[in-house]
Amino acid sequence: MWTWTELLADVYPQFLDWCERDTGTRPSLAAAAGKSELEAFPRAPEYVRTPGFFRTLPVMPDSREILAALNQRYELFIVSSATEYPQSLPEKQAWLGEHFPFISWRQMVFCGSKRIVSGDIMIDDHFKNLDFFPGQTLLFTQPHNQLAPAGRHTRVHTWSDIARLLG
Repeated sequence: MWTWTELLADVYPQFLDWCERDTGTRPSLAAAAGKSELEAFPRAPEYVRTPGFFRTLPVMPDSREILAALNQRYELFIVSSATEYPQSLPEKQAWLGEHFPFISWRQMVFCGSKRIVSGDIMIDDHFKNLDFFPGQTLLFTQPHNQLAPAGRHTRVHTWSDIARLLG
């Protein structure tokens, strides 16, 4: 099991770029440490509701190659709580089709809460998703969670860490 945003797609460069575009000042990524995206970037609620935001996110380094290899070994699903931002549904599906063409539509799950997800492994960047998952959990480091202890979850910082654990 995998989550989508912030594991496959990197929202932080997009937030930084859009903030700089709108304010003329580029915020520091370090200042986002320990804060939710909505706290770190004041216009984030507007940005995530803007058409094109999710469609144009950059791909996380090494995610494409490593996910393709893992897709050969595991029954893999991309899970996104996309219904919070309904315009993101078609954008995320199109983005996955462009950047991860080996992921079929049958492997994409768009939901409101990931508590409905079951499986053996979940990789996510949010405790709210991992804490209720009964299987093995990998916490993908992002600025919003980097200051928090991993708890029962195994922290991974990169896709290479994931490959070493699961490959």
